[in-house]
Amino acid sequence: MDDFVNPVDSRVALHAPPVIAIVERHILMRTCMLSILKRELAGFDIVEMTATGDLDRVSGRDVRLIALDIDDKPIIDPALEDDLAALKASFPYTPVAIFSNRDDEATASAAMRRGVRGFIPTSLPVDVAIAALRLVLAGSVYRPLPVEPRHNGIRGLPTISDSTDPSGHPGTGDDNGAHDDASQELMNDLTPRERHVLAALQLGLPNKLIAVKLNLSENTVKMHIQRIMRKCSARNRTEAVLRWTRMLSAQPGGAN
Repeated sequence: MDDFVNPVDSRVALHAPPVIAIVERHILMRTCMLSILKRELAGFDIVEMTATGDLDRVSGRDVRLIALDIDDKPIIDPALEDDLAALKASFPYTPVAIFSNRDDEATASAAMRRGVRGFIPTSLPVDVAIAALRLVLAGSVYRPLPVEPRHNGIRGLPTISDSTDPSGHPGTGDDNGAHDDASQELMNDLTPRERHVLAALQLGLPNKLIAVKLNLSENTVKMHIQRIMRKCSARNRTEAVLRWTRMLSAQPGGAN
């Protein structure tokens, strides 16, 4: 069987709205999350519960997302690993997003290695957390920019050469032989802020999240993207990232 189907009355499945399940043991936090998500994610049945064992309440429903608050637990906590394994077994096609009081790179990476689709530190603003959940619901992946200092000197921003092409495809090689001079000229032409925006673009972040991370307005982010596209001779943001990635690969050791 290609698709996982819970046994359920087909008449119920036909008329019931899709479900977002919130697993949060603190009643105050659970109530706040329920209120916010009902307002921001209309069209979903937001079902709240205190533990993953309560997920049998939505068995057979169209569960689109499971949001799990792990507090301060490390990802390697045996109880949490058991919970994640149980979720994968019972809801193999449902993305899981976790809320964590930790915001370190090691915890985020460990979560992603275990199949988590959204890693959302509780230190994020509410609008960013909602945007992150929307990304996961849309089939994408959310994690914050790395929080450890990197070579570009800005906390929370990776160097562009540390990220991969968001399309997952190699360059087409249509720039032919003039890589060295053109790439060096472009690297000299981009401002530091434009490089930071490019780094965020390579992670697939939308304008709203880029604005929050860089403490800019969305209009300023759009302006930077337009300048980047013009300097890269690109028709859209994805093409700009592809061209930049290919230019970096032509440079010995990449750009610093």
